[in-house]
Parts: sequence; C-alpha cells; structure tokens
Amino acid sequence: MKLEQAIQSNKFKNEVQKAGLNIMYTAWWLKTLSCKELKDFGLTHEQYNVLRILKGKHPEQMCVKDIAGRMIEKNSNVPRILDRLEEKKLIKRNQGTEDARQTVMSLTQAGISILESSTVKLDAIMNASTDISNDDAAKLNSLLEKFREKEV
Repeated sequence: MKLEQAIQSNKFKNEVQKAGLNIMYTAWWLKTLSCKELKDFGLTHEQYNVLRILKGKHPEQMCVKDIAGRMIEKNSNVPRILDRLEEKKLIKRNQGTEDARQTVMSLTQAGISILESSTVKLDAIMNASTDISNDDAAKLNSLLEKFREKEV
C-alpha cells in the first residue's frame, strides 16, 4: 500500500520528510503484525526482544545494563520486562560471579523453546506479508543506515 493511501494524505514538505513518515508507518505496521503473532505465545514485542538478546549471548549470562543497551526500543522498562519473563520461567536470574551485587540473566530451556517457536511463526508471517528480494533488502538496509548516520 502506498503511504498516501495509508495515511490519507499526499502533502509532504519533501521526499526526505515522506521517507521519515514512511519509515515510522512501516515500523508501526511490522510491529502490529508481530505483536498479533507474539500474543499467541503470551509474549510482548519487548519480551521477545529480550529473549533474542539473551539468545545472542547464550549460554553466557547478561546484566540488565547490557540488555537495556541492546533493546530496539531504548525507553523500555527492562527490569519490569525481566520480572515478567522470570515469572513465566523463560529466564533465570543469578548473582554475578565477578560482582556479587550484580544480577545476571540467562535463558531457560523453556525460554529457548518459546523463542524458537515464536521466531518460526514471525518469519512465516514476514514472508507472507512482504515481497522483497534479498538484493532489495540489502539496498534498503543500506539506505536505512544512511538515514541514521547522525544517530547519537
């Protein structure tokens, strides 16, 4: 769907402004799609993000600060997300080995299983909902990174 149809407007200051709006709309659209699928697994988008972050370091453990630094949505309340994942027995908290005051997290087998199942479902919905080649995706990734060059 064209952006103009989606937001029912064709008044843009310039193509750069339109591109920014298009990025925001597309991000919302993708998040909405994924949230619907994750709901079946009892996960929020942020919880899924934390599980993916922990899986990237598995079997190593991670502290809250390191997890928060890797979040897609930087304003997420990571301690609250971790509490919910621990209640669901998807992660385990431990005391840090180098610093006993530090709390570190790791995935449980249940966390690994739900992450694998939900990722299969998300990948399927992404493939069914988008029609973009790997070459086009590489170009898009390059353009998006260029768009964020001045990110602080």
